[in-house]
Amino acid sequence: MSSDYRTGREGKEFAYRGHSLDELQEMDVDEVAELLPARQRRSIVRGLGTEQQKLLEKVRSRDKETTADNPIRTHLRDMPILPEFVGVTFSVYNGHSFERVQVEPEMIGHFLGEFHLTRSTVEHGQAGIGATRSSKFVPLK
Repeated sequence: MSSDYRTGREGKEFAYRGHSLDELQEMDVDEVAELLPARQRRSIVRGLGTEQQKLLEKVRSRDKETTADNPIRTHLRDMPILPEFVGVTFSVYNGHSFERVQVEPEMIGHFLGEFHLTRSTVEHGQAGIGATRSSKFVPLK
């Protein structure tokens, strides 16, 4: 499975803090937590919540073929991405809709919510009728 995932450079295998993807996937969650950045490590060491445990069980019991067509839907934007999530498609809720996230090896150590923003950019247009005091003197046609 790890041979499919390569970085942008030709022939360069993926490694996270000196460990290959196969080694990371064989590790226990506590062993992986030691390699993660401080914030993600803290959330795992303090214990995953019940909803996060359910998501972890869904990932472990998923069917490989149905994952691309039927992504795992979740509201857990604060779930750290673990090596066993690689190759899984999630639909992460951004407050308005569910957005697809295909987990790749480079995402290990980040949170699920980092890959889809909750706020959209504001694009200002022209002022409408009634927007300013002077617009009441503008003829409609």
